[in-house]
Amino acid sequence: MRKIFTGLILLAYCSCSQDRNNTVKYPLHVGDIAFDKEVDDPNFKICTPNKVFQYFNFGKSLQYHGEKSEIIQSFGKLSETKENEEDTGFITIRFIVNCEGKTGWFRVQGMGMDYLEKKFSSDLVDSLLIITKELDGWVIGGDSTNKVDYYQYLTFKIENGRLVEIMP
Repeated sequence: MRKIFTGLILLAYCSCSQDRNNTVKYPLHVGDIAFDKEVDDPNFKICTPNKVFQYFNFGKSLQYHGEKSEIIQSFGKLSETKENEEDTGFITIRFIVNCEGKTGWFRVQGMGMDYLEKKFSSDLVDSLLIITKELDGWVIGGDSTNKVDYYQYLTFKIENGRLVEIMP
């Protein structure tokens, strides 16, 4: 009985162990964005790396000075792009707003109207990403004594290469 108990303890310990660099192999929460030295700005700092909140943790939706209308105005010139039948679906850009209101660690995901993964033209994706990175009115999360980092996203509905809606 003692050998079985010792074996179970050893098995539990090994299955919970970390890799040799003493880092956890999996993100703390599903959907966490990990730093990628190939695409992320090394100067962007997260104030509390193990505690990045979701935008909805504050009981509000979009937290931007000037609200959604200001964001829509920033993307206004994209509604004039040339038509492209292949570019129809949704493009989501997810990123972190840090405790200073700055943004970083942008990730892009595309899906068609059938909700399956889809690649969009690089011109369209690059244009959306550039404008998203230029948005500088993000509200700092938390309160005056406890400022926090949080995840935010913008989803763009695209029809024939034209931006028709921004969500949330």
